[in-house]
Amino acid sequence: MAQGEGGGRPRKAFDIEQFEEMCKIQCTEAEISAVLGMNTDTLEKNVREHYDGRSFSDVFAEKREGGRSSLRRAQWKKAVDGNGDTIMQIFLGKNILGQMDKQDINHTIGGDLNIFIGGNPAGEDQPDSEE
Repeated sequence: MAQGEGGGRPRKAFDIEQFEEMCKIQCTEAEISAVLGMNTDTLEKNVREHYDGRSFSDVFAEKREGGRSSLRRAQWKKAVDGNGDTIMQIFLGKNILGQMDKQDINHTIGGDLNIFIGGNPAGEDQPDSEE
């Protein structure tokens, strides 16, 4: 073996573009590892090498935000021009963006028992916490 060569398998190239695209579409670490053809330890090592020592979870959290903004953009485009799968956009909005149907129910039984579900008990509108 020549000087400077290590043993073991040859290094697999790390496809940064594919990695980042998979983060955007919310793939799990195991899914990303499988598609890139490496185990999760090797994926973590590659991420640290290519992203200035940052961990997989830190880089994943940053890159998945690009997917969230793309989803929000698609919802906006659908609202404006009417193209796309509305049901899927609603599903993804609820499950990935934290959007929800809001239903306030406020009912009084008898004189002293109040039942309140969701919203503002005073019945006042509050600013939406969405971006």
